[in-house]
Amino acid sequence: MHRLVLPLMLMLTATLVVSGCSNKKNNRDMRSDAPKLMQKGNKSLKAGNWSPAIRAYETLEARYPFSNETKQAQLNLIYAYYSNAQPEAAIEATEQFERENPTHPRMDYALYMRGLAQFSGEKGLSHKWFRVDISKRPPVGLLASFSAFRQLVRRFPESEYAADARQRMIFLRNRLAEHQNHIAFYYYNRGAYIAALNRSNLALIKYDGAPDLEESMVLIVNSYRKLGMQDLATDAEKVLRANYGNVQLSEPKIHWYEFWK
Repeated sequence: MHRLVLPLMLMLTATLVVSGCSNKKNNRDMRSDAPKLMQKGNKSLKAGNWSPAIRAYETLEARYPFSNETKQAQLNLIYAYYSNAQPEAAIEATEQFERENPTHPRMDYALYMRGLAQFSGEKGLSHKWFRVDISKRPPVGLLASFSAFRQLVRRFPESEYAADARQRMIFLRNRLAEHQNHIAFYYYNRGAYIAALNRSNLALIKYDGAPDLEESMVLIVNSYRKLGMQDLATDAEKVLRANYGNVQLSEPKIHWYEFWK
């Protein structure tokens, strides 16, 4: 029995050594696959082949979550989703990246891409034709987009993306103010003058500087008059003229395309 124990122990030890070497080799092979996937994804991304790029980056993130390449792959994946017309996936990916990497040096890029993805519904000018009034469309995602760009500008004012973010914030501010006015006009035309006042005042408070605020002030003056609050109407008119000059206090305008409804 004693003569059998030693050979068995030696065989077991040898097996463990071989197994250990094999595991180390497999780990090295797995790590070496991460750069290959990154290279593959980058090549597809550069060529504008979004779907193959997405597959490569998703595989890299799933198989090697702690590799050196993974963080950059996650950022590239966000761009690939956005470019492939998958804004929801891009938003989800940016939010995950922000949660997991709050101090990452490229957080400005993540915020910018989240803002772009949430902004994507406002692309194009076709809505300006064929009797489509953009102000009547619910501003889905616009508040979130504005918030992302605002975070970027506040936290990273020197970022290379800050200037473009500021321009988009101006557009979004104007768009949101326009939508508030549309809702206010809706209430005004139905005799709900207090609701119209509330919406108009909200536009003044939240979207300072928007071109449509002149219409908000006109609506406030007219609403006070309809409610018989002449003193408040007079005060509001003074503010209106101080800011916008000799403005016509006409009833809310009806856009030409509304006659076709």
